[in-house]
Amino acid sequence: MDVEQVPLRFAEHAVDAQTHVNLSAIRPDGACLWIAGDETATVERLTADGTGYGKHATFRLADVVTLPGGPEDEVDVEGLARHGPYLWAVGSHSSRRKRIKAKHEGEKAVRRLAQVTDEPSRRVVARLAVADGPDGLPAIVRTTHNGHTSALLPGGITGILADDPHLAPFLAIPGKDNGFDVEGVAVLGESLYLGLRGPVLRGWAVLVELRPQSDQAGDVHKLAPLDDDGTVYRTHFLDLDGLGVRDLCPDGADLLVLAGPSMDLDGPVRVYRWREALDGDAPRVVRAPALDRELDLPFGEGDDHAEGIGLLDGRRLLVVYDSPAPTRLITPGTVLADIVPLRTHGSPRAASSSSAAR
Repeated sequence: MDVEQVPLRFAEHAVDAQTHVNLSAIRPDGACLWIAGDETATVERLTADGTGYGKHATFRLADVVTLPGGPEDEVDVEGLARHGPYLWAVGSHSSRRKRIKAKHEGEKAVRRLAQVTDEPSRRVVARLAVADGPDGLPAIVRTTHNGHTSALLPGGITGILADDPHLAPFLAIPGKDNGFDVEGVAVLGESLYLGLRGPVLRGWAVLVELRPQSDQAGDVHKLAPLDDDGTVYRTHFLDLDGLGVRDLCPDGADLLVLAGPSMDLDGPVRVYRWREALDGDAPRVVRAPALDRELDLPFGEGDDHAEGIGLLDGRRLLVVYDSPAPTRLITPGTVLADIVPLRTHGSPRAASSSSAAR
């Protein structure tokens, strides 16, 4: 596989926050890249600059929406999607188990493994309004001059899944324990798809389909029914060879799925193509031939964990890594991302306009 590398240059404040070594999501937007790290409450924007991307700008989520935690509490943004006048950002929704560190021994180490904390600040499904700033570059704003408004889905999605026969038992289990963990978002047609790193159910990965629409309050959005019985979500089960979802990326009428282990493991890491995911009613159970294994991506031992993918011109896929290997950190604040050619062509039909976009 031919791999090209491109430098991403971050400003000093992001280096201090370690954003550049905790990249979890990416989405191209013209000459810009929207990027998120999983330990902040911000979204970053980089702009094409010579041989790479720089001109770093940071946007605080608390400046445009009322977050469920404090304004600086970690949102753990794990997915970004650009559609119409909005950028969508989703938090992991996961709880967290304390780690055993090298300094912990005996009973203290055992006690730490029993400590699980709820993380309300991570229950974020945010629709962020985007408008051109004074410099002509896209900027996240509270409200655009056309009336598009940044908004949250109140409480995220855990509440609507409280009685789900597949997912409810996993809501209180930490994400790294094959518990509930959102790690990707994509807009297809009228639907918003959330990809789950966990749980993986007997080898089947899970996507949750929603249909957001604006509420009269403007700064919140609600869910439209998907069926006549008033159901506001639908689950889809994908055969990813036992892997969970790490990111989602539309490609015409297809959906590219970055997949990796649900547990705390290095690999394997692959990209799958869900063919014609936008073509009519998406099936609940997805396997070959609708689902192809597109690419195998490299991974390290304890580093280089692929966490975000974005489609570039020329049938190329941009890949960013959490815990990048030292060889990717070429200068202070600069990290190398990978660009890999896609093996196949996506279905040509472009995504239609949607209530999610409006």
